[in-house]
Amino acid sequence: MFGKNSRLNPLESRKQLLIAESELNRAQMVGDMAALTADVRTLTDRAKSFGSIASSAAVLVAGLAAFRHGKTAGADAKPSWRQTILKGAGLISTFWLAFRSHRRNRDGI
Repeated sequence: MFGKNSRLNPLESRKQLLIAESELNRAQMVGDMAALTADVRTLTDRAKSFGSIASSAAVLVAGLAAFRHGKTAGADAKPSWRQTILKGAGLISTFWLAFRSHRRNRDGI
């Protein structure tokens, strides 16, 4: 090795630069994927909390509507479309809350 020229030729130098750049790109991609995963987790947590708030609000509105209409509506009165939607939302939210609690108990969350 003492008699050989220890300098790199331009092609070998370019190859080493490309390898180093590739390693930097891989490290950057790993960091970007970790950040993306954290963002997706945050988004799903927010969606879950929003779903919980929305279902609770639907139960509250359905209860208030049932209480309000229970006083004024006669036995032979036809329910309005709003009342039907609110009752449906209350029923769906009841099933949703029951399903969520069952799934949490099953999964041990």
